[in-house]
Amino acid sequence: MPDPLLLLLPYAAILGALSVHGLHRLYLSAVYARVRAQAPQAGPPGALPLVTVQLPIFNERNVVERLVDAACRLDWPADRLEIQVLDDSTDDTTAVAEAVAASWRARGIEVRVLHRADRCGYKAGALAHGLSLARGEFIAVFDADFVPTPQFLRQVLPHFAEGVGMVQARWGHLNEGQNLLTRLAAVMLDGHFVVEHTARNRSGRFFNFNGTAGVWRRACIEAAGGWQHDTLTEDLDLSYRAQLAGWRFVFLRDEVVPAELPADIRAFKLQQHRWAKGTMQTARKLLPQILRAPLPARVKLESLVHLASNLAWPLVLALALLMPLAVLARGQGELSRTLVLDLPVFLLSTGGFGLFYALAARDASPADWRGRLWRIPLAMALGIGMSINQTRAVVEGLFGKDLTFLRTPKAGDRPVRSYVVAAGIWPWAELLMAAWMLIGIAACAAAGLWASLPFLTLFGVGFLMVGFSGLRPA
Repeated sequence: MPDPLLLLLPYAAILGALSVHGLHRLYLSAVYARVRAQAPQAGPPGALPLVTVQLPIFNERNVVERLVDAACRLDWPADRLEIQVLDDSTDDTTAVAEAVAASWRARGIEVRVLHRADRCGYKAGALAHGLSLARGEFIAVFDADFVPTPQFLRQVLPHFAEGVGMVQARWGHLNEGQNLLTRLAAVMLDGHFVVEHTARNRSGRFFNFNGTAGVWRRACIEAAGGWQHDTLTEDLDLSYRAQLAGWRFVFLRDEVVPAELPADIRAFKLQQHRWAKGTMQTARKLLPQILRAPLPARVKLESLVHLASNLAWPLVLALALLMPLAVLARGQGELSRTLVLDLPVFLLSTGGFGLFYALAARDASPADWRGRLWRIPLAMALGIGMSINQTRAVVEGLFGKDLTFLRTPKAGDRPVRSYVVAAGIWPWAELLMAAWMLIGIAACAAAGLWASLPFLTLFGVGFLMVGFSGLRPA
Protein backbone atom coordinates (compact mmCIF):
# COMPACT_ATOMS: atom_id res chain seq x y z
CA MET A 1 0.00 0.00 0.00
CA PRO A 2 1.42 3.46 -0.93
CA ASP A 3 2.25 5.98 1.76
CA PRO A 4 -1.21 7.17 2.96
CA LEU A 5 -0.18 10.83 2.77
CA LEU A 6 0.70 10.49 -0.92
CA LEU A 7 -2.88 9.45 -1.53
CA LEU A 8 -4.53 11.67 1.06
CA LEU A 9 -3.27 15.02 -0.23
CA PRO A 10 -4.51 14.77 -3.84
CA TYR A 11 -7.64 12.97 -2.66
CA ALA A 12 -8.46 15.79 -0.24
CA ALA A 13 -7.73 18.42 -2.89
CA ILE A 14 -10.07 16.74 -5.37
CA LEU A 15 -12.79 16.36 -2.75
CA GLY A 16 -12.42 20.03 -1.89
CA ALA A 17 -12.71 21.13 -5.51
CA LEU A 18 -15.78 18.97 -6.10
CA SER A 19 -17.30 20.32 -2.89
CA VAL A 20 -16.96 23.83 -4.32
CA HIS A 21 -18.72 22.54 -7.44
CA GLY A 22 -21.52 21.22 -5.23
CA LEU A 23 -21.65 24.50 -3.33
CA HIS A 24 -22.14 26.34 -6.60
CA ARG A 25 -25.17 24.16 -7.34
CA LEU A 26 -26.53 25.05 -3.91
CA TYR A 27 -25.89 28.71 -4.66
CA LEU A 28 -27.70 28.51 -8.01
CA SER A 29 -30.57 26.74 -6.27
CA ALA A 30 -30.78 29.56 -3.73
CA VAL A 31 -30.72 32.19 -6.50
CA TYR A 32 -33.43 30.26 -8.32
CA ALA A 33 -35.63 30.12 -5.22
CA ARG A 34 -35.31 33.89 -4.94
CA VAL A 35 -36.07 34.78 -8.58
CA ARG A 36 -38.29 31.92 -9.80
CA ALA A 37 -41.48 33.97 -9.47
CA GLN A 38 -40.10 36.91 -11.49
CA ALA A 39 -41.44 35.80 -14.86
CA PRO A 40 -40.50 37.99 -17.85
CA GLN A 41 -43.36 40.12 -19.12
CA ALA A 42 -44.42 40.22 -22.76
CA GLY A 43 -44.74 43.57 -24.46
CA PRO A 44 -47.94 45.02 -25.92
CA PRO A 45 -49.20 43.67 -29.27
CA GLY A 46 -47.66 45.30 -32.31
CA ALA A 47 -47.13 44.78 -36.00
CA LEU A 48 -46.11 41.21 -36.79
CA PRO A 49 -42.53 41.13 -38.13
CA LEU A 50 -41.18 38.95 -40.91
CA VAL A 51 -39.74 35.78 -39.36
CA THR A 52 -37.32 33.32 -40.92
CA VAL A 53 -37.43 29.81 -39.46
CA GLN A 54 -34.19 27.88 -39.96
CA LEU A 55 -34.16 24.07 -39.75
CA PRO A 56 -30.54 22.81 -39.92
CA ILE A 57 -30.43 19.09 -40.79
CA PHE A 58 -27.89 16.44 -41.73
CA ASN A 59 -29.02 12.92 -42.63
CA GLU A 60 -32.31 13.10 -40.71
CA ARG A 61 -34.66 10.95 -42.81
CA ASN A 62 -36.34 9.68 -39.64
CA VAL A 63 -37.55 13.06 -38.41
CA VAL A 64 -37.30 15.64 -41.20
CA GLU A 65 -40.94 15.29 -42.26
CA ARG A 66 -42.13 15.78 -38.67
CA LEU A 67 -39.87 18.81 -38.31
CA VAL A 68 -40.98 20.55 -41.51
CA ASP A 69 -44.63 19.84 -40.76
CA ALA A 70 -44.32 21.43 -37.30
CA ALA A 71 -42.54 24.52 -38.69
CA CYS A 72 -45.16 24.99 -41.40
CA ARG A 73 -47.96 24.76 -38.84
CA LEU A 74 -46.64 27.75 -36.88
CA ASP A 75 -49.44 30.25 -36.33
CA TRP A 76 -48.03 33.22 -38.20
CA PRO A 77 -49.25 35.04 -41.31
CA ALA A 78 -47.98 33.28 -44.41
CA ASP A 79 -46.76 36.54 -45.93
CA ARG A 80 -44.72 37.20 -42.74
CA LEU A 81 -43.08 33.76 -42.59
CA GLU A 82 -40.33 32.02 -44.52
CA ILE A 83 -38.94 28.58 -43.69
CA GLN A 84 -35.45 27.43 -44.65
CA VAL A 85 -34.55 23.75 -44.51
CA LEU A 86 -30.75 24.02 -44.22
CA ASP A 87 -29.86 20.63 -45.64
CA ASP A 88 -26.31 19.27 -45.58
CA SER A 89 -27.43 15.66 -46.02
CA THR A 90 -25.57 13.01 -47.95
CA ASP A 91 -28.37 10.42 -48.01
CA ASP A 92 -32.01 10.39 -49.13
CA THR A 93 -33.02 12.93 -46.48
CA THR A 94 -32.85 15.61 -49.17
CA ALA A 95 -35.49 13.86 -51.28
CA VAL A 96 -37.79 13.50 -48.26
CA ALA A 97 -37.30 17.18 -47.37
CA GLU A 98 -37.98 18.31 -50.94
CA ALA A 99 -41.19 16.29 -51.08
CA VAL A 100 -42.64 17.61 -47.83
CA ALA A 101 -41.56 21.18 -48.71
CA ALA A 102 -43.30 20.95 -52.08
CA SER A 103 -46.46 19.76 -50.35
CA TRP A 104 -46.49 22.79 -48.06
CA ARG A 105 -45.65 25.22 -50.87
CA ALA A 106 -48.77 23.98 -52.63
CA ARG A 107 -50.70 25.13 -49.53
CA GLY A 108 -49.20 28.62 -49.65
CA ILE A 109 -46.31 28.30 -47.18
CA GLU A 110 -42.91 29.64 -48.26
CA VAL A 111 -40.53 26.79 -47.49
CA ARG A 112 -37.26 26.20 -49.32
CA VAL A 113 -34.69 23.44 -49.09
CA LEU A 114 -31.20 24.95 -49.25
CA HIS A 115 -28.84 22.08 -49.93
CA ARG A 116 -25.09 22.40 -49.37
CA ALA A 117 -22.83 19.60 -50.52
CA ASP A 118 -19.60 20.60 -48.73
CA ARG A 119 -20.78 21.05 -45.07
CA CYS A 120 -18.23 23.85 -44.61
CA GLY A 121 -18.51 25.02 -41.01
CA TYR A 122 -21.06 22.29 -40.25
CA LYS A 123 -24.13 23.64 -38.44
CA ALA A 124 -22.66 27.12 -37.98
CA GLY A 125 -21.85 27.25 -41.69
CA ALA A 126 -25.38 26.17 -42.59
CA LEU A 127 -26.92 28.82 -40.33
CA ALA A 128 -24.65 31.52 -41.77
CA HIS A 129 -25.48 30.45 -45.33
CA GLY A 130 -29.19 30.55 -44.57
CA LEU A 131 -28.87 33.95 -42.91
CA SER A 132 -27.25 35.39 -46.04
CA LEU A 133 -30.41 34.45 -47.98
CA ALA A 134 -32.97 35.17 -45.25
CA ARG A 135 -35.43 38.05 -45.38
CA GLY A 136 -36.58 37.91 -41.78
CA GLU A 137 -35.97 40.50 -39.07
CA PHE A 138 -36.12 37.63 -36.57
CA ILE A 139 -34.56 34.19 -36.95
CA ALA A 140 -36.07 31.13 -35.22
CA VAL A 141 -33.97 27.95 -35.10
CA PHE A 142 -35.15 24.37 -34.55
CA ASP A 143 -32.97 21.28 -34.68
CA ALA A 144 -34.25 18.13 -36.36
CA ASP A 145 -35.51 16.49 -33.17
CA PHE A 146 -37.73 19.41 -32.09
CA VAL A 147 -41.47 19.87 -32.59
CA PRO A 148 -42.51 23.47 -31.88
CA THR A 149 -46.14 24.11 -31.00
CA PRO A 150 -48.18 26.26 -33.38
CA GLN A 151 -48.27 29.12 -30.84
CA PHE A 152 -44.48 29.29 -30.41
CA LEU A 153 -43.88 32.53 -32.34
CA ARG A 154 -46.95 34.16 -30.80
CA GLN A 155 -45.58 33.39 -27.33
CA VAL A 156 -41.94 34.35 -27.96
CA LEU A 157 -41.90 37.40 -30.24
CA PRO A 158 -43.66 39.76 -27.74
CA HIS A 159 -40.63 39.42 -25.45
CA PHE A 160 -38.34 41.26 -27.88
CA ALA A 161 -38.25 44.59 -26.12
CA GLU A 162 -35.66 47.17 -27.10
CA GLY A 163 -32.15 45.75 -26.65
CA VAL A 164 -33.26 42.10 -26.46
CA GLY A 165 -31.26 40.02 -28.91
CA MET A 166 -32.41 36.46 -28.20
CA VAL A 167 -35.28 34.65 -26.49
CA GLN A 168 -34.80 31.00 -25.50
CA ALA A 169 -37.58 28.52 -24.68
CA ARG A 170 -37.25 25.48 -22.45
CA TRP A 171 -36.72 22.05 -23.95
CA GLY A 172 -39.44 19.49 -23.30
CA HIS A 173 -39.20 15.74 -23.83
CA LEU A 174 -41.14 13.81 -26.46
CA ASN A 175 -39.92 10.38 -25.33
CA GLU A 176 -39.06 10.83 -21.66
CA GLY A 177 -40.69 7.54 -20.67
CA GLN A 178 -39.02 5.45 -23.38
CA ASN A 179 -36.36 3.88 -21.14
CA LEU A 180 -34.20 4.51 -18.09
CA LEU A 181 -31.69 6.62 -20.02
CA THR A 182 -34.33 9.03 -21.31
CA ARG A 183 -35.78 9.38 -17.81
CA LEU A 184 -32.36 10.26 -16.39
CA ALA A 185 -31.41 12.53 -19.28
CA ALA A 186 -34.65 14.45 -18.65
CA VAL A 187 -33.54 15.03 -15.05
CA MET A 188 -30.23 16.49 -16.24
CA LEU A 189 -31.79 18.74 -18.88
CA ASP A 190 -34.50 19.97 -16.53
CA GLY A 191 -31.82 20.97 -14.06
CA HIS A 192 -29.97 22.93 -16.75
CA PHE A 193 -33.02 24.72 -18.10
CA VAL A 194 -35.33 25.16 -15.13
CA VAL A 195 -32.76 26.08 -12.47
CA GLU A 196 -29.57 27.20 -14.26
CA HIS A 197 -31.10 29.26 -17.04
CA THR A 198 -33.79 30.79 -14.85
CA ALA A 199 -31.38 31.67 -12.05
CA ARG A 200 -28.81 33.19 -14.37
CA ASN A 201 -31.20 35.11 -16.58
CA ARG A 202 -33.48 36.51 -13.87
CA SER A 203 -30.55 37.54 -11.66
CA GLY A 204 -28.90 39.55 -14.44
CA ARG A 205 -26.12 37.10 -15.32
CA PHE A 206 -25.23 35.75 -18.76
CA PHE A 207 -26.85 32.60 -20.06
CA ASN A 208 -26.78 30.97 -23.47
CA PHE A 209 -28.84 30.06 -26.50
CA ASN A 210 -29.01 26.27 -26.69
CA GLY A 211 -28.77 25.93 -30.44
CA THR A 212 -32.49 25.39 -30.96
CA ALA A 213 -35.96 26.34 -29.66
CA GLY A 214 -35.08 30.01 -29.62
CA VAL A 215 -35.42 33.18 -31.68
CA TRP A 216 -32.71 35.69 -32.52
CA ARG A 217 -32.98 39.29 -33.60
CA ARG A 218 -31.07 39.32 -36.87
CA ALA A 219 -29.36 42.60 -35.98
CA CYS A 220 -27.98 40.94 -32.83
CA ILE A 221 -26.41 38.07 -34.75
CA GLU A 222 -24.79 40.46 -37.19
CA ALA A 223 -23.61 42.95 -34.56
CA ALA A 224 -21.99 40.14 -32.53
CA GLY A 225 -19.93 38.90 -35.49
CA GLY A 226 -22.28 36.29 -36.92
CA TRP A 227 -22.14 32.52 -36.74
CA GLN A 228 -18.56 31.29 -36.37
CA HIS A 229 -17.34 27.71 -36.63
CA ASP A 230 -14.08 27.76 -34.67
CA THR A 231 -15.77 25.87 -31.81
CA LEU A 232 -18.22 22.96 -31.72
CA THR A 233 -20.71 25.01 -29.70
CA GLU A 234 -21.47 27.84 -32.09
CA ASP A 235 -24.57 28.64 -30.04
CA LEU A 236 -22.64 29.17 -26.80
CA ASP A 237 -19.95 31.15 -28.61
CA LEU A 238 -22.40 33.56 -30.27
CA SER A 239 -24.38 33.90 -27.02
CA TYR A 240 -21.41 35.20 -25.08
CA ARG A 241 -20.22 37.45 -27.90
CA ALA A 242 -23.68 38.97 -28.19
CA GLN A 243 -24.00 39.62 -24.45
CA LEU A 244 -20.49 41.06 -24.35
CA ALA A 245 -21.67 43.46 -27.06
CA GLY A 246 -24.46 44.64 -24.77
CA TRP A 247 -27.46 42.64 -25.99
CA ARG A 248 -29.91 41.27 -23.44
CA PHE A 249 -31.35 37.76 -23.50
CA VAL A 250 -34.63 36.39 -22.14
CA PHE A 251 -35.37 32.85 -20.97
CA LEU A 252 -38.98 31.64 -20.99
CA ARG A 253 -39.10 28.82 -18.46
CA ASP A 254 -42.77 28.14 -19.09
CA GLU A 255 -42.63 28.10 -22.90
CA VAL A 256 -41.76 24.48 -23.67
CA VAL A 257 -40.72 23.01 -27.04
CA PRO A 258 -40.85 19.21 -27.06
CA ALA A 259 -37.78 17.38 -28.35
CA GLU A 260 -36.50 13.85 -28.71
CA LEU A 261 -34.02 12.64 -26.07
CA PRO A 262 -31.26 10.23 -27.11
CA ALA A 263 -32.59 6.79 -26.18
CA ASP A 264 -29.27 5.01 -26.81
CA ILE A 265 -26.23 5.54 -24.57
CA ARG A 266 -23.89 5.79 -27.55
CA ALA A 267 -25.86 8.66 -29.05
CA PHE A 268 -26.13 10.28 -25.61
CA LYS A 269 -22.36 10.06 -25.10
CA LEU A 270 -21.74 11.54 -28.54
CA GLN A 271 -24.01 14.47 -27.74
CA GLN A 272 -22.53 15.09 -24.30
CA HIS A 273 -18.97 14.78 -25.63
CA ARG A 274 -19.63 17.40 -28.31
CA TRP A 275 -21.19 19.81 -25.81
CA ALA A 276 -18.34 19.47 -23.30
CA LYS A 277 -15.62 19.72 -25.94
CA GLY A 278 -17.24 22.76 -27.54
CA THR A 279 -17.70 24.46 -24.18
CA MET A 280 -14.01 24.11 -23.41
CA GLN A 281 -13.17 25.49 -26.86
CA THR A 282 -15.44 28.45 -26.18
CA ALA A 283 -13.81 28.96 -22.79
CA ARG A 284 -10.38 29.09 -24.46
CA LYS A 285 -11.68 31.56 -27.00
CA LEU A 286 -13.74 33.94 -24.87
CA LEU A 287 -12.85 33.73 -21.18
CA PRO A 288 -9.92 36.18 -21.43
CA GLN A 289 -12.21 38.68 -23.15
CA ILE A 290 -14.97 38.15 -20.58
CA LEU A 291 -12.62 38.62 -17.63
CA ARG A 292 -11.22 41.85 -19.14
CA ALA A 293 -14.64 43.28 -19.97
CA PRO A 294 -16.20 46.07 -17.84
CA LEU A 295 -18.79 43.74 -16.32
CA PRO A 296 -20.02 43.31 -12.74
CA ALA A 297 -17.95 40.81 -10.75
CA ARG A 298 -20.93 38.49 -10.29
CA VAL A 299 -21.40 38.28 -14.07
CA LYS A 300 -17.72 37.53 -14.65
CA LEU A 301 -17.60 34.94 -11.90
CA GLU A 302 -20.71 33.09 -13.08
CA SER A 303 -19.43 33.15 -16.66
CA LEU A 304 -16.13 31.68 -15.48
CA VAL A 305 -17.89 28.93 -13.54
CA HIS A 306 -20.24 28.21 -16.45
CA LEU A 307 -17.57 27.95 -19.14
CA ALA A 308 -15.10 26.07 -16.93
CA SER A 309 -17.62 23.74 -15.29
CA ASN A 310 -16.58 20.75 -17.42
CA LEU A 311 -13.22 20.74 -15.63
CA ALA A 312 -15.09 18.84 -12.93
CA TRP A 313 -15.12 15.73 -15.14
CA PRO A 314 -11.39 14.94 -14.84
CA LEU A 315 -11.72 15.49 -11.10
CA VAL A 316 -14.57 12.99 -10.88
CA LEU A 317 -12.51 10.43 -12.80
CA ALA A 318 -9.44 11.04 -10.64
CA LEU A 319 -11.57 10.70 -7.52
CA ALA A 320 -12.90 7.37 -8.77
CA LEU A 321 -9.37 6.10 -9.31
CA LEU A 322 -8.16 7.24 -5.89
CA MET A 323 -11.18 6.56 -3.73
CA PRO A 324 -10.71 2.83 -2.98
CA LEU A 325 -7.01 3.29 -2.23
CA ALA A 326 -7.50 6.40 -0.12
CA VAL A 327 -10.28 4.83 1.95
CA LEU A 328 -8.30 1.66 2.59
CA ALA A 329 -5.10 3.59 3.32
CA ARG A 330 -6.90 5.43 6.12
CA GLY A 331 -8.65 2.38 7.43
CA GLN A 332 -5.88 1.63 9.88
CA GLY A 333 -4.21 3.59 12.66
CA GLU A 334 -4.66 7.26 13.43
CA LEU A 335 -5.67 8.20 9.88
CA SER A 336 -8.84 6.13 10.21
CA ARG A 337 -10.36 8.98 12.20
CA THR A 338 -10.23 11.25 9.14
CA LEU A 339 -12.76 9.03 7.39
CA VAL A 340 -15.49 10.90 9.22
CA LEU A 341 -14.52 13.99 7.20
CA ASP A 342 -15.54 12.29 3.97
CA LEU A 343 -19.21 12.11 4.89
CA PRO A 344 -19.95 15.86 5.09
CA VAL A 345 -17.79 16.52 2.02
CA PHE A 346 -19.57 13.89 -0.04
CA LEU A 347 -22.94 15.06 1.24
CA LEU A 348 -22.08 18.60 0.23
CA SER A 349 -21.10 17.46 -3.25
CA THR A 350 -24.04 15.15 -3.81
CA GLY A 351 -26.52 17.15 -1.76
CA GLY A 352 -25.95 20.27 -3.84
CA PHE A 353 -26.81 18.40 -6.99
CA GLY A 354 -29.69 16.56 -5.30
CA LEU A 355 -31.40 19.81 -4.27
CA PHE A 356 -30.67 21.33 -7.68
CA TYR A 357 -32.42 18.48 -9.51
CA ALA A 358 -35.26 18.28 -6.99
CA LEU A 359 -36.10 21.96 -7.53
CA ALA A 360 -36.03 21.40 -11.28
CA ALA A 361 -38.36 18.40 -10.99
CA ARG A 362 -40.79 20.35 -8.83
CA ASP A 363 -41.24 23.12 -11.40
CA ALA A 364 -40.82 21.05 -14.57
CA SER A 365 -43.38 18.43 -13.52
CA PRO A 366 -45.42 19.89 -10.65
CA ALA A 367 -48.14 17.22 -10.86
CA ASP A 368 -45.90 14.23 -10.15
CA TRP A 369 -42.49 15.57 -9.14
CA ARG A 370 -42.29 13.54 -5.94
CA GLY A 371 -42.65 10.36 -7.95
CA ARG A 372 -39.60 11.39 -9.96
CA LEU A 373 -37.21 11.87 -7.04
CA TRP A 374 -35.92 8.29 -7.31
CA ARG A 375 -34.32 9.31 -10.61
CA ILE A 376 -31.99 11.85 -9.01
CA PRO A 377 -29.38 9.51 -7.46
CA LEU A 378 -29.39 7.44 -10.65
CA ALA A 379 -28.91 10.61 -12.71
CA MET A 380 -25.89 11.47 -10.54
CA ALA A 381 -24.59 7.93 -11.02
CA LEU A 382 -25.05 8.32 -14.77
CA GLY A 383 -23.01 11.51 -14.63
CA ILE A 384 -20.22 9.72 -12.78
CA GLY A 385 -20.27 6.91 -15.33
CA MET A 386 -19.89 9.48 -18.11
CA SER A 387 -16.66 10.86 -16.62
CA ILE A 388 -14.32 8.94 -18.95
CA ASN A 389 -16.23 10.13 -22.01
CA GLN A 390 -16.38 13.70 -20.73
CA THR A 391 -12.75 13.82 -19.58
CA ARG A 392 -11.73 12.93 -23.12
CA ALA A 393 -13.91 15.80 -24.34
CA VAL A 394 -12.29 18.26 -21.92
CA VAL A 395 -8.78 17.27 -22.98
CA GLU A 396 -9.68 17.52 -26.67
CA GLY A 397 -11.38 20.87 -26.13
CA LEU A 398 -8.46 22.35 -24.21
CA PHE A 399 -5.58 21.04 -26.28
CA GLY A 400 -6.91 19.71 -29.58
CA LYS A 401 -7.80 21.41 -32.84
CA ASP A 402 -10.37 18.99 -34.24
CA LEU A 403 -13.65 20.74 -35.14
CA THR A 404 -15.48 17.84 -36.76
CA PHE A 405 -19.17 18.16 -35.86
CA LEU A 406 -20.64 14.72 -35.14
CA ARG A 407 -24.39 15.13 -34.91
CA THR A 408 -26.57 13.11 -32.56
CA PRO A 409 -28.63 10.53 -34.50
CA LYS A 410 -32.39 10.91 -34.09
CA ALA A 411 -34.61 7.86 -34.25
CA GLY A 412 -38.10 9.32 -34.47
CA ASP A 413 -40.49 6.41 -34.69
CA ARG A 414 -38.56 4.76 -37.54
CA PRO A 415 -35.07 3.67 -36.44
CA VAL A 416 -32.60 3.23 -39.28
CA ARG A 417 -29.53 1.08 -38.81
CA SER A 418 -27.25 3.40 -40.78
CA TYR A 419 -27.66 6.04 -38.05
CA VAL A 420 -26.39 3.78 -35.26
CA VAL A 421 -23.25 4.96 -33.43
CA ALA A 422 -20.41 2.43 -33.13
CA ALA A 423 -19.59 1.20 -29.63
CA GLY A 424 -15.82 1.71 -29.78
CA ILE A 425 -13.45 0.64 -27.03
CA TRP A 426 -14.55 3.02 -24.28
CA PRO A 427 -17.31 0.87 -22.75
CA TRP A 428 -14.59 -1.59 -21.76
CA ALA A 429 -12.75 1.19 -19.90
CA GLU A 430 -15.99 2.05 -18.08
CA LEU A 431 -16.54 -1.58 -17.13
CA LEU A 432 -12.94 -1.74 -15.91
CA MET A 433 -13.69 1.22 -13.63
CA ALA A 434 -16.84 -0.56 -12.42
CA ALA A 435 -14.69 -3.59 -11.55
CA TRP A 436 -12.26 -1.28 -9.69
CA MET A 437 -15.16 0.10 -7.66
CA LEU A 438 -16.33 -3.45 -6.91
CA ILE A 439 -12.86 -4.33 -5.60
CA GLY A 440 -12.99 -1.23 -3.41
CA ILE A 441 -16.44 -2.15 -2.12
CA ALA A 442 -15.33 -5.67 -1.25
CA ALA A 443 -12.15 -4.46 0.48
CA CYS A 444 -13.99 -1.80 2.49
CA ALA A 445 -16.66 -4.28 3.53
CA ALA A 446 -13.98 -6.73 4.68
CA ALA A 447 -12.31 -3.95 6.69
CA GLY A 448 -15.60 -2.81 8.21
CA LEU A 449 -15.44 0.65 6.59
CA TRP A 450 -19.19 0.86 6.09
CA ALA A 451 -19.46 4.64 5.78
CA SER A 452 -17.59 4.58 2.47
CA LEU A 453 -19.76 1.93 0.82
CA PRO A 454 -22.64 4.18 -0.38
CA PHE A 455 -20.27 6.42 -2.30
CA LEU A 456 -18.25 3.57 -3.80
CA THR A 457 -21.54 1.97 -4.80
CA LEU A 458 -22.78 5.16 -6.45
CA PHE A 459 -19.59 5.31 -8.53
CA GLY A 460 -19.72 1.60 -9.32
CA VAL A 461 -23.34 1.72 -10.46
CA GLY A 462 -22.58 4.68 -12.71
CA PHE A 463 -19.66 3.06 -14.50
CA LEU A 464 -21.49 -0.26 -14.77
CA MET A 465 -24.61 1.40 -16.19
CA VAL A 466 -22.74 3.39 -18.85
CA GLY A 467 -20.28 0.63 -19.78
CA PHE A 468 -22.83 -2.17 -20.02
CA SER A 469 -25.29 -0.03 -21.99
CA GLY A 470 -22.55 0.94 -24.41
CA LEU A 471 -21.92 -2.71 -25.33
CA ARG A 472 -25.56 -3.65 -25.83
CA PRO A 473 -26.78 -3.86 -29.44
CA ALA A 474 -28.28 -0.54 -30.46
